[in-house]
Amino acid sequence: MVEPGEIVAALRYLAGRKGPLAGRRIVITAGGTQEPLDPVRVLTNRSSGKQGFALAQAALDAGAEVTLIATPTALPVPYGARHVAVRSAAELLAAVQAELLGADALIMAAAVADFRPAQPAADKIKKHGAALTLTLEPTEDILALTGAQRAQTGWPRCLVGFAAESRDLLENAQAKLRAKSLDFIVANDISATDAGFETDTNRVVLLFADGRSETLPLMSKAEVAERVIAEVVQRCAS
Repeated sequence: MVEPGEIVAALRYLAGRKGPLAGRRIVITAGGTQEPLDPVRVLTNRSSGKQGFALAQAALDAGAEVTLIATPTALPVPYGARHVAVRSAAELLAAVQAELLGADALIMAAAVADFRPAQPAADKIKKHGAALTLTLEPTEDILALTGAQRAQTGWPRCLVGFAAESRDLLENAQAKLRAKSLDFIVANDISATDAGFETDTNRVVLLFADGRSETLPLMSKAEVAERVIAEVVQRCAS
């Protein structure tokens, strides 16, 4: 027998097939990348992937064909989404670039590591009592590369970024919005205890390329996702 949860998920998927994003391809990234230090350890972050997975569900509810590119997580993949598993920033970049042609929107909700070990060890690093010095190098700037690709190909039609900041939230988000040529950006303060990483709620500000902004109250991540997808709907309809 099929589990009741699977039946409900399938019915939810079918109910959304004639939604406002019917026939549209939406690519969503989720989770925190993992950069190998040695065969055992990785450099990563506290992203749970919850907001990205909520975005995938909201896009499915709106009728979209969804590709969810996600790092390792215990979250169930929303019914109907095509799942692409990645770990590192380099793998995420390759997966994103493979999906861009013909994509109506890319929503970069993944928390991509800014740095990785320059020379991962081939064997497990042993603890010998002395301090360990790591040399880090920058990872690929996926949004910047995607923006450049869009300028050449026209895809994706809509480009959405996230800015998780611990200080100067709006200033840093505005700078990222401009530098990456985004249509809009979702900014959230990760220093808040009831929003951001590892929570079921979020409190975000939407900043738009035309200078508008919208501050949302504390919401569930599902509600934030619905608001973001509503903006994507508007851009895909134009």
